[in-house]
Amino acid sequence: MRIQLAVFLALSWLLCGCEKPQAKFQIPPPQYPTLTLEILKGLPDEKLESAVLDHINSKIGEDYDNSFKIVTALSKGFQMVYATWWVEAEVSNGGFNQYFWNSSGQFRREALEGYKLIGAFEHEKIVADALTTYTSIEGELKKQQDKGTMEAFSESYKNNPLNKLDDQFYALKEDTSALRIKFIRAHLDLFLSK
Repeated sequence: MRIQLAVFLALSWLLCGCEKPQAKFQIPPPQYPTLTLEILKGLPDEKLESAVLDHINSKIGEDYDNSFKIVTALSKGFQMVYATWWVEAEVSNGGFNQYFWNSSGQFRREALEGYKLIGAFEHEKIVADALTTYTSIEGELKKQQDKGTMEAFSESYKNNPLNKLDDQFYALKEDTSALRIKFIRAHLDLFLSK
């Protein structure tokens, strides 16, 4: 339950366009600051992905400005879970426009590699298409983002070619959570604390 609350709070900050949690929110301490072989083997599948995310968040702590540096210093397994999970969270909430608008978009290359790593090839293709599209409009979106307002964020959706990829993403049938769990189980060595 604590992991779900922490994930909910983390999602809330990013989805509202905030980079850091407000002081009034109390984030519960991580349940999995350490991951060992015994812990990973003892977790049921339905808790495995959350435990890995909790561990990654324990590494980031409150150092949100350095989250990219922290996460990309972790194993490819940790990077895959974190990057692909955030694509799905952001796109499901506000589309690819929101994903690239928020700080989670900085993990776009790790997400692409992550989908390939777990064999989520339909997701990989759409994320690759989104990256190509985003690259072509990045300058225009950056102008809107620099305004730093919710109005600018809303405006950024108008005539945005990323919008057409959202429906394709929502229609995907790949169970990425199951693929991530299968990968974790097969590569436990990539998910151990250092």
